[in-house]
Amino acid sequence: MALTSGKQILEEAKKQGYAVGAYNVNNMEQIQAVVSAARATQSPVIIQTSIGALKYSDCTYLEYLIKAAIAKNQDIPIAVHLDHGNSLDFVVRAIELGFSSVMIDGSLMEDGKTASTYEYNVRITRSVVEYAHARGVSVEGEIGTIGGSEDSVGSEKISLTDPEEAKKFIDDTGVDFLAIAIGTSHGAYKFKGSINLAFDVLENIKNIIDIPIVLHGASSVPVELVSEINKHGGKMSSGATGIPTSSIQKAIKLGVSKINVDTDSRLAITATVRRILMEHPDKFDPRDYLGPARTALTNLIITKMQDFKTAGHAKDYVSKSLDDMKKLY
Repeated sequence: MALTSGKQILEEAKKQGYAVGAYNVNNMEQIQAVVSAARATQSPVIIQTSIGALKYSDCTYLEYLIKAAIAKNQDIPIAVHLDHGNSLDFVVRAIELGFSSVMIDGSLMEDGKTASTYEYNVRITRSVVEYAHARGVSVEGEIGTIGGSEDSVGSEKISLTDPEEAKKFIDDTGVDFLAIAIGTSHGAYKFKGSINLAFDVLENIKNIIDIPIVLHGASSVPVELVSEINKHGGKMSSGATGIPTSSIQKAIKLGVSKINVDTDSRLAITATVRRILMEHPDKFDPRDYLGPARTALTNLIITKMQDFKTAGHAKDYVSKSLDDMKKLY
């Protein structure tokens, strides 16, 4: 098993009505937490990295950390996914690093902030699909724009996905799964008012498309983690709000198969590190705070895997290699 196509993982999830978390990572402790949680719950999993994370790690360091995680967990289906790729050149680099799945976000221009046109989105997405599929790599596209910002990606404007346009986009590009906009937002400050997700849009999309649906900006921003951060010297405002778990579970029932998780992971790590350094100001060994932060993140992800109903599905199928996927494409 181990390195697995994102397409295979998500089609299995869609078929059985659960969702797979895509957990963003930047360092060794985060990678270890993701795979430890997957092993503890026997869950298929998507290790996800952004362009910012790859640049932070100089690409090669993160590449080999992820390869080590795969080598130690050969019985767990693991997809390695590029989040919010902004150009064919960077997608090519990710595939060269050994990624089994990539996202090209043509809903925004290459600056990662400016909303694009439908024609631009189709053109760049189609070029990525042609390149990636020839190498057995699956592709996520996006239609509509998601608010907020994370890792310098995001638009101030939320533009809900039009179901008919989503169907046309899939036909025009050949993507394997589709990120849609139903009112979620990147970052810890998702809503200025009440939480109001467009479940009617999601249901309409589910009824007319036949590929897995992806939800970005879906972290729950737990109040207890925000409180812990503030209690130990942080200054997160009361406007930090996320998507309730009940809403995520409703979205799964309405067809969402991939859920991106980044902000919650950051909160779990930061809350733990702040607490330990404030309670033990004599500590200066990074292992004394990064180790407990890794454990806190592992426990958070275990809860996510249970909430998403991913737990227990690791041995449902035999992973296809990228060479196998080439033949299928």
